[in-house]
Amino acid sequence: MRPDSPDPIADPSGYQRHLLGLLGDDDPGEVQTGTPASVRALLEIAGADAMVLPEPTEWSVVQCLAHMADAEIVVSGRYRWILAHDRPPLMGYDQDRWVDQLHRPPEPADELLAVFDPLRAANIALWHRTSDERKDRIGMHAERGPESFDLTFRLIAGHDRFHLAQAERALDAVRGS
Repeated sequence: MRPDSPDPIADPSGYQRHLLGLLGDDDPGEVQTGTPASVRALLEIAGADAMVLPEPTEWSVVQCLAHMADAEIVVSGRYRWILAHDRPPLMGYDQDRWVDQLHRPPEPADELLAVFDPLRAANIALWHRTSDERKDRIGMHAERGPESFDLTFRLIAGHDRFHLAQAERALDAVRGS
């Protein structure tokens, strides 16, 4: 995470509040539905600069996308555990380690989108076909405690906005804007 976001492990409730604040009153399904097009638009603007690190310790546009794809893989499982099991444990993960260990060298953006797009579509479909009562089902996040399907889905919408903005900042930094 960047310094403008609370650390998800050291300040889990602050992290949740931050992501929910980025979502605001917007519909989380609509936000998530629009994310793939927003990513594609940014990649088109970025061109070859999408692979360039703005700083040695900062993610490139493509690395932000890699993290978003990883997050979609993780929440795909979390959603299903929450809905199918009673108060299942939900593991955390080290996002920097995943990007460093799973995406070096960075794969092409189209390969990441080939993972992200269908998972996102499946997760949005799951959201729409789940009753409001079932959206209240809880999983026990290892770092943040109880999280419902509803809360997790809303957090990912805020997460999208956070990392899209991070990717835009990375591109601006690379281009000296």
